[in-house]
Amino acid sequence: MVTPLEIFSGFSVDDIAAARTFYGETLGLAIHDGPMDNLDLELPSGGHVFIYPKPDHTPATFTILNLVVADIDAAVDDLNSRGVATAIYDDPSLPTDDKGVLRGRAADRGPDIAWFRDPAGNVLSVLQN
Repeated sequence: MVTPLEIFSGFSVDDIAAARTFYGETLGLAIHDGPMDNLDLELPSGGHVFIYPKPDHTPATFTILNLVVADIDAAVDDLNSRGVATAIYDDPSLPTDDKGVLRGRAADRGPDIAWFRDPAGNVLSVLQN
């Protein structure tokens, strides 16, 4: 049996400087420089995410990070005011409103959630349970 001392996740980006600015300044998350031009994203719960440069980076086609928020509308408004687009899907299976929010709580179909992309094209979300 594997007995891990710690567990962390990671994902790639094509531009570490842009990722540092986006995650640290735009999203206001705790980001630290790591060894060999990597970044350490410190999560509010104490965990960490490893962000590393990859020259032939291909954006993830799935949500790599979900940010749980107290007020989805305030979070989306804040993201939009910082130039982050939250209306990224035009898909009938994901019926989002003009802000890009899928209103799952009203239909008892899960959380209210809005997706957006980081500068490398990776998909993230803000959601309210």
